Amino acid sequence: MRSFWKGSIGFGLVSIPVKAYKATEEHGLGLRQVHAVDGGRIRLTRHCEIDGAEVPAAEVGRAAETGGGDVVLITDEDLATLPVPTLRTIAVHAFAPPEQIDSLCLSRGYYLEPDTNGVRPYVLFAEALRRSGKVAVIKVAFRQRETMGVVRVRDGVLVLETMVWPNEIRTPDFPFLDEDVDVRLPELKAATALIDCLTRDFDPAEHADAYREALDELIEAKAAGNEVIRPEVPIQPNGSGDLLTALEASLKALEPKGSGSVRRARAAAKKAGEAADRAHKAARTATKSRR
Repeated sequence: MRSFWKGSIGFGLVSIPVKAYKATEEHGLGLRQVHAVDGGRIRLTRHCEIDGAEVPAAEVGRAAETGGGDVVLITDEDLATLPVPTLRTIAVHAFAPPEQIDSLCLSRGYYLEPDTNGVRPYVLFAEALRRSGKVAVIKVAFRQRETMGVVRVRDGVLVLETMVWPNEIRTPDFPFLDEDVDVRLPELKAATALIDCLTRDFDPAEHADAYREALDELIEAKAAGNEVIRPEVPIQPNGSGDLLTALEASLKALEPKGSGSVRRARAAAKKAGEAADRAHKAARTATKSRR
């Protein structure tokens, strides 16, 4: 791995020199844009919208638009003068329980490696953080953009996860949130039973990128000149049918894989449904008798 940032963790009066590395990498195939007629690669060029001239990379600058349509050019020298105290420092501001950090706020993950002369304070900080059960709330500037983040311990390594700012999180404005949706007890019990049956320790190795695998096969088949088989996509229910029946069917489908717990869950869901039916019939009988 190649580091992209070098600085230090500011922890009280302690400074821990570290280097940052990207913790993840994409394994996409990187399909290229080509001319469909002859397969030639498509080259994208920059053109000025005023005079139409092609603009070389050396003449491409950055600017901010004003309200009146004018632009203010911003140079690298301008950006270098901005007061960014976290440009070379991961500033620890507080410590918090990890469950208080909304995963929606998290953005990208980075490994932090100590410099040779910073191994001991690094290990000390990591062990103290692990024992506390908390995460460090930090601010840092990567590529001249300051961001919030958290630092936690993963297998003895400090991991920094950047966060978006609170005003960057959108509010879901969905009409159903203002509706009074009827959630029936039998359906709720059946859904809970299904969740219980599917609950197990998370293992990322159990999951595969089906789209990537299918794309690999497609490319290999077309390269070899073979016929490509396209399996039919199963039709998913649209949710407008009998919800309780669908949940019970889902539990039944799990029965060969499960044990008595699946059967017990199905029985509980069935019992709840029968109880609801009896209550409904009793209510109808009472209504008729009053008439």
